[in-house]
Amino acid sequence: MTMKPGQRKFALTAHVTSSVGLLGSIAAFLALAVTGVVSEDGQMIRAAYLAMNLIARFVIVPLAVASLLTGLIQSLGTPWGLVRHWWVLVKLLLTVFATTILLIKMELIGYAARLAAEVTLDRADLGAVGVQLMVHAAGGLLVLLVPAVLSVYKPAGLTRYGADKTRAQRALSQL
Repeated sequence: MTMKPGQRKFALTAHVTSSVGLLGSIAAFLALAVTGVVSEDGQMIRAAYLAMNLIARFVIVPLAVASLLTGLIQSLGTPWGLVRHWWVLVKLLLTVFATTILLIKMELIGYAARLAAEVTLDRADLGAVGVQLMVHAAGGLLVLLVPAVLSVYKPAGLTRYGADKTRAQRALSQL
């Protein structure tokens, strides 16, 4: 199914917006995670972890899902296809991987927020959790920069399926 030009532009706009928003929200999460780990101010630490929980739940998760869904719509409704080109397939796999890790880490993010909200701030427990969240946020940001680069450069190379489909289309057009 190929989308009409207006539909393609709408889908592309939704995909780019959600993907860029996802990168920005992860960068904000990372800044808060660094603050939570390095700050000596108890109020700042509490605020950082509580804000991280809110950003993750209400910004990062929805944008990750939106990026994944709009990417699927975009690939299935355009000539690029979902599994025809290596760069599209790699983008899909990296986005699925990053979104899965995010969903798994949501429990840890909630745990950090609950620790931060306690009357007595346990910096040792929170510090260990904070380092883990900081590393995962930095890793997630790096992983999701790869699809952004692939989207811009669109390196050549068809998957086996893409090459077979291209050969079949050429053969049909020569009849």
